[in-house]
Amino acid sequence: MVDHTPRPGFPIAAGILFGLGLGGFFDGIVLHQLLQWHHMVSSWYPPTTIENLQLNTTWDGIFHAGTYLFVVAGLYVLWRSAHGRHLRWSNRQLVGTLLLGWGLFNLIEGLVDHEWLGLHHVNEVAPAAQRGAWDMGFLIWGAAMLAAGWVITRVGIREAAHAPLRDRAV
Repeated sequence: MVDHTPRPGFPIAAGILFGLGLGGFFDGIVLHQLLQWHHMVSSWYPPTTIENLQLNTTWDGIFHAGTYLFVVAGLYVLWRSAHGRHLRWSNRQLVGTLLLGWGLFNLIEGLVDHEWLGLHHVNEVAPAAQRGAWDMGFLIWGAAMLAAGWVITRVGIREAAHAPLRDRAV
């Protein structure tokens, strides 16, 4: 006998929020801090003086606080969904939605901060003639993650529809 009763599926919004936050953390930790290729407003205020470096560091902190809020919101959505009794989830849905969120982060951040507002470029230590290529690569990377995330999420949804129910521990 097959149970066709609808059950809560994976909370896609949670995965996207986690992906947005993790994408922001990767950008801030790797590109801002470790590689020091740019800071949040380094095109407007080059970190060539102590005052400008302090301003950029403050805005980097505000940026990190925003990405932290995405992760907290994702955790909240995940917790509220997982609080149900029966779940149909797939690992692919988690991975896919993380890629969706990270890809969205790269596309939004790349278009808004790099292209429209000109706050900074991906690699400001590269020669000025090469910065556009770095920015384009960042957008392509984001679009690739978004596309891969979409495909993986769709496969995960189909997979979860046929998966056995898992009861949560009481």
